[in-house]
Amino acid sequence: MAARPFFVGGTSSNAGKSWMATAMCAWLHRNGIAVAPFKAQNMSNHSFPCRGGGEIGRAQVAQAEACGLEPEPAMNPILLKPNGSGSQVVVNGRVWKTLSPREYYNHTDALRVHVRAAYEDLARRFDVIVIEGAGSVTELNLRGADLVNLGLVTALKAPWLLVADIERGGVFASIIGTVGLLDPEERALFRGFAVNKFRGDLSLFDEGVRILEERTSASCLGVFPFAPDIALDAEDSLAVRTAPRDPAPPGARIAIVRLPCLSNATDFSLLKWADWITVPPDADYDFVVLPGTKSTMLDLRWLRDSGLADWIVGQHRRGRTVVGVCGGFQMLGRTIHDPSGAESNQRFAEGLGLLPAHTVMTAEKTTEVRMARTRGGASFSCYEIHVGMTELEGTVAPFAVFDDGGADGALLPGLVGTYLHGALENPDVCAELFGILPPVVSPKSEQYARLADWFERHGRNLSQLGLT
Repeated sequence: MAARPFFVGGTSSNAGKSWMATAMCAWLHRNGIAVAPFKAQNMSNHSFPCRGGGEIGRAQVAQAEACGLEPEPAMNPILLKPNGSGSQVVVNGRVWKTLSPREYYNHTDALRVHVRAAYEDLARRFDVIVIEGAGSVTELNLRGADLVNLGLVTALKAPWLLVADIERGGVFASIIGTVGLLDPEERALFRGFAVNKFRGDLSLFDEGVRILEERTSASCLGVFPFAPDIALDAEDSLAVRTAPRDPAPPGARIAIVRLPCLSNATDFSLLKWADWITVPPDADYDFVVLPGTKSTMLDLRWLRDSGLADWIVGQHRRGRTVVGVCGGFQMLGRTIHDPSGAESNQRFAEGLGLLPAHTVMTAEKTTEVRMARTRGGASFSCYEIHVGMTELEGTVAPFAVFDDGGADGALLPGLVGTYLHGALENPDVCAELFGILPPVVSPKSEQYARLADWFERHGRNLSQLGLT
């Protein structure tokens, strides 16, 4: 029997669709429902490799974990990874093409076939599919090319929920305006709205709920509070918190460069005291971190244009430690070659010259889940997602050694380079590198349990969802 679909759409980007979909997955899984996540098209440079091969968006990985499942490409058949001028298009977990937005829309019909095939694959194996939309569900100019929002809802006859973010303001206009733009078929499948990220006494919005229900002739399915005690991986850079939450510990002042094509910022979720910078700051730091990027060449040029390249080199000369992760590791080397244009139209660039390393971009992307150990003995799980191979001159100690005996990265006085995403999500690795043990974070299973509680406690009229 085919699965029952349920769609979670939003009034805007970053309204909390991923969070709400993950909460529903955790709640249904806890209630014994065989549930799987699905997002037809995701735009994010925060991705993760599946153990069975391929990569998908980080949000769908979290949703799979909340369902008690191993992530797989069918959960996110199309992943768009912006690289400055367009996007690398990943289809069913594998790189397909790099396209401009206009070129991408020309392939809508062909891509819709992949979306339906992936959905039907999941629908044969599970009882419920929780489907996440993208951006606003009512982008009128994009309806003809819609793969991920209400075009999918009507094709699947999926009941759906609208999520709005009250924190950003304009919640009445966003909900009433969105509902007012629905056509009759979309409206017939609409089950209600949820108000997300409320701060303070929830009862203060009782009158707001009454007004919204009256104006939309729809049910409020919950007023959900802001939940700072629940930690979920950010779907994309829009949700990355870049303001320091905690004061910097002595000897561990950290600056992280917010690159234009930043990827996998989840690497730094433990470094809550770090400053994210986009211009050369007046202050000195103990550590400077160059994160991953979807476009090493483009972001390297931006580093030079912004003055940050000289500032980073200057910090190193003054005895500060510079850490490069993935694309940041490539930038720390002496040269970067891209002979086939695998990443960009630029064929060669000089790196920052801090590491004796040379990188050659390759057509094949490395996507792999790993277990590794640092020189100090910290064991950690991690993953690789990168284009390019880096060779080191002479004998350079590796950053880490894999369980199979292979080595990764480089470790020199004041310099660390690694391809391993997730390394700095391990407290022991952070303690070894930065000399301080980050605050303990609850296991993911506990976070998903809290999220299920949050959804059940604050949801209203949940029987209207028809899922339990």
